[in-house]
Amino acid sequence: MFSSNSNKMLNVVLFGPPGAGKGTQANFLKKKYNLVHISTGDVFRDNIKNQTPLGKLAKSHMDKGSLVPDQLTVDMLASEVLNNSNSLGFIFDGFPRNIYQANALQKLLLKLSAEVNAMIALEVPDSILVERLLNRGKTSGRTDDSNESIIRNRIEVYYKETAVLKSFYLNKGRYYGVSGVGEIDEIKDRLIDVIDSM
Repeated sequence: MFSSNSNKMLNVVLFGPPGAGKGTQANFLKKKYNLVHISTGDVFRDNIKNQTPLGKLAKSHMDKGSLVPDQLTVDMLASEVLNNSNSLGFIFDGFPRNIYQANALQKLLLKLSAEVNAMIALEVPDSILVERLLNRGKTSGRTDDSNESIIRNRIEVYYKETAVLKSFYLNKGRYYGVSGVGEIDEIKDRLIDVIDSM
């Protein structure tokens, strides 16, 4: 079972390209370790739906077709973390996306006398990702999952964005690559093995 002398929290950055199964696995880990699952997409949607000041600001950028600035993303995530500061830890899904955000997350967790214990990346060959997403597109109605060239572009963007993060966490001895191929339970067991061995 996870135990750490340096802090009481378990904080995991769960990574993987679109279609790797992050959402499914995050749900398992959240229940098993009693963690708070923070998905960037969900945080954005909640803030926009509830018309929070941060949500309104984010929407103004999105309406112009521009990316939400890093600091605004960090502020929204920080609010979620601090609202759950008594939790046993967090699973971060879709965050951080770059070095600026990774450093901001480090500073934020330091306020709670905590740190990122592991960045776990679900590794899946592109051909399987494309197949999974095309299948999801048939049932989910998501247009971005029904066009192979759009899917391949999203996967390419993921690799470009995250290559630098892999190095960031590798240098700290916190990067773990886990095969995301196989049955859902097999993948879940691999993730649990990594966490329990820390």
